[in-house]
Parts: sequence; C-alpha cells; structure tokens
Amino acid sequence: MKKVMFVCKKNSARSQMAEGFAKALGSGKIEVTSSGLEASQVRLEAIATMKEIGIDITNQTSKPLSDFSPEDFDIVISLCGCGVNLPPEWVTCEVFADWQLDDPAEQPEIFPRVRDEIKQRVIQLIASIEITPVS
Repeated sequence: MKKVMFVCKKNSARSQMAEGFAKALGSGKIEVTSSGLEASQVRLEAIATMKEIGIDITNQTSKPLSDFSPEDFDIVISLCGCGVNLPPEWVTCEVFADWQLDDPAEQPEIFPRVRDEIKQRVIQLIASIEITPVS
C-alpha cells in the first residue's frame, strides 16, 4: 500500500481536506496523512466545507512536517506551492507533485471551489496509484 503525505504551509485547510478525501476515497488503497511546514489548527471553514459533502474531518489535527520522516512516504503532494520551501529529501521521494491551489484561508468564500479541486486531484491520484504495469 502506498503511503501519501499531503503538505501545506500550516496544515489547516487544503492539506486537511486532501487528507479527508484520500481517507474516504482511497480506503484500503493508500495510507495517508497531512502536515504543515508549521503546525496550527484545522480551520472551522475546512471542517464545515467537508461536512457539506458528508466527510467528517473534525478528528484530524494539524501536525508539523518535522514530526515525520521522508523515507516513510512514497508520494508527497504539496498543495500550496510550498514545495520550494520543503527540505530537499521531501521532494526527491518516489513521486512528488506541487498542486499550487489557492489559499481559502485568505478568501473563505472560495472554500467550496478549492475543496472540489482537491477532490478531483485526489481522485486522479488514487487512479494513478491503481494503474499498475502488467508484467
């Protein structure tokens, strides 16, 4: 099973929503967690926006990237363009992507749009993991 790390600046919104989608949609296919360059707290808007579509992230917590080791993950996804600020060992894993999504914390009205963008990308990510070469 592939292990996925979603990382963002503060692990408060985008990476938390991605973790929620990946747990809901990738159950049994991937192991997932999220973290931030610095830890903060999960934004109430992120919890509410996910709850609107039936995904409960109230028990998720904000965690600093420094609590984790890059060797433990196959896939690292940055959601905020913060890939340039990640320690080099995090961007040289098997798969690294920088999704560069808008920050809804600065414009709360865009939470639903950003949530839906994250959902589509998580669906594509899970599909790409499921595609295995035929030997």
